[in-house]
Amino acid sequence: MDIRCRKLNCKFNDHFTCRAKALSVAKTAVCKTYVYGSEKKEIDTTKNLFEKTPYFAPMRDSKAVEIKCNARCLMNHGGICVANGITMNDYRLKPSCLTFLEE
Repeated sequence: MDIRCRKLNCKFNDHFTCRAKALSVAKTAVCKTYVYGSEKKEIDTTKNLFEKTPYFAPMRDSKAVEIKCNARCLMNHGGICVANGITMNDYRLKPSCLTFLEE
């Protein structure tokens, strides 16, 4: 399971990889697990992706993370996300799921 997140000020973010034990996605496809509080001053190096390859922490095993989802999404099966990976973006106050595909 590849869980990428650009919300660098979240306490669970480790170089664009989410380290939360479980994730919860709201009906609005927003990550409810997001917690502000990182003391890290990471720079969003993905903005210059084609100039210099950013460092990404290793992805996590899919058995290590349960993603509960309440969104009306094609990847939602019985309240659990079955996508091979998800990406959360940083363009709003709360991180939004970019993997979201409306039913």
